[in-house]
Amino acid sequence: MSYRPTPGRPPGLEVLDLPGLAVRAAGRELPLTLPARPDFHLIVAVRGGRVACSVDFTSYTARAGDWLWMWPGQVLRFPDGPGDCDATVLVFPTGFPNAATDVLIRDGEHAPCRLVSPDAARQAALLRYLDALVDEHRELPGLALEAYIETLRHLLSVILIRLVHLADPRRTRTAGSEPFHLFRQAVEEGFGRTHRVEDYAARLGYSARTLTRATRAALGCGAKRYIDDRVLLEAKRLLIHTSLPPAAVSERIGFAYPTVFSAFFRQRTGMTPTEFRSLAKP
Repeated sequence: MSYRPTPGRPPGLEVLDLPGLAVRAAGRELPLTLPARPDFHLIVAVRGGRVACSVDFTSYTARAGDWLWMWPGQVLRFPDGPGDCDATVLVFPTGFPNAATDVLIRDGEHAPCRLVSPDAARQAALLRYLDALVDEHRELPGLALEAYIETLRHLLSVILIRLVHLADPRRTRTAGSEPFHLFRQAVEEGFGRTHRVEDYAARLGYSARTLTRATRAALGCGAKRYIDDRVLLEAKRLLIHTSLPPAAVSERIGFAYPTVFSAFFRQRTGMTPTEFRSLAKP
């Protein structure tokens, strides 16, 4: 599902409620109750009621005061549809936040969905900025277009920075090492071709040990585990969000033989790709 701005509105940020999101999705023949894989960020700020959501095959229930942050490329589904939840939904593509904020949040790009539950004081502060953002988005004040977009961008950045800090206070103090950032990007670009740490080390000019240390410092796991986790996640996403046969999924994520992929998948999940698809699909 690709990002499409509302006709007649400045591009970059959409502010909706859950019924509005459901209408928008249904208009593209993608009901919320079925799996979708957006290429944009989706933040749901729950003000009342509750909303159930599945993100990358993990179920979440957000209640009043909770914030759900779903990332581009994740497979998501709202099994109960919009329900009667009172929520504000923010939709924005990668690159809309300002550069400094993007650096701060980019470590979470391939992390699990974030469910953030602020305490009362922090929630009140977040809602002040959210309400200001909603008002600015609705009003279309008499500003030049660039100034208007920058206003939205800065208000959104305040919300994102606060959510990042609440999800992981360390993230606002350090964004990880340069070797890790380069490795992470190289894996994202290359996991469909190679799963070897040594290949990424040679490409980046680091030793495999350096990449392992950097990955462990950033995420708590080694470089090989990071690659395998990314490969497994993509396999699951393709099995659920596409109709590709397991052999085609195997080829797309860099396995030379479907049997090797099946063995890898079974070792990591306890089931075959076909079994996973049949169990995980709604």
